[in-house]
Amino acid sequence: MRDTVRQELVARQVDEQIAARFPVGRRLRVLDVGLGQGTQALRLARGGHQVTGLESDPAMLAAAREELSAEPEGIRERVRLIEGDGRETGRHFEPGSFDVVLCHGVLMYVSDPDALLAGLARVLAPGGLLSLLVRNADALAMRPGLAGDFGRALDAFDTDAYTNRLGLRARADHREVLAETLTAIGTPLHAWYGVRVFTDTAADDTPVPDEAGALERLLSAEDRAGRTDPYRAVAALTHLFGVRGAGQQA
Repeated sequence: MRDTVRQELVARQVDEQIAARFPVGRRLRVLDVGLGQGTQALRLARGGHQVTGLESDPAMLAAAREELSAEPEGIRERVRLIEGDGRETGRHFEPGSFDVVLCHGVLMYVSDPDALLAGLARVLAPGGLLSLLVRNADALAMRPGLAGDFGRALDAFDTDAYTNRLGLRARADHREVLAETLTAIGTPLHAWYGVRVFTDTAADDTPVPDEAGALERLLSAEDRAGRTDPYRAVAALTHLFGVRGAGQQA
């Protein structure tokens, strides 16, 4: 359920921001950095966009290729998958190559994100949209606190490091700090949302609700909370959108 909530909310938010910035029906050039199994990349390709996926993990890239192989030929032709590191976009792409760049669930594994973000901004065309999904450092105490682990909750107030559910050490980001970085690289923050306000503490194996209308009610509540203060500020994930300034180069 947690992944379903994440993917659906992120999709709605990306679609909302694309609709606000680009003419209806325009075929966009999309780069998905760290595309994982390709959920968002394939969704955008089905919508008619030209999508490039960049993934450094061979296993995840293989999973994305398997997902892509099940798509109709017309969609497969719109997707290009490349093995590579998001910190080296300059090796693969010319400046201004993309209208939209997605970077979801990647920054938490990068100790110094500034170089990565600058590289993403560089490949955005003027007026292009940068979509970042990060772990919310302003709410790191929420998950352990709601689970009753108050020792870990207290520790979380004084750090941006955490151990994720895969057992990996990772790093969370403060929205205000990221906003300053986005401004510095010529892609100032345009909009932001929270993702998983109510469902972050659900167990990994919690099933998607199958009662009629239950999933849509859940998603509607999460969607409303993710765009409403003060709820969005305590979501597990923060979804930020920067817009590339016209005529600027990183």
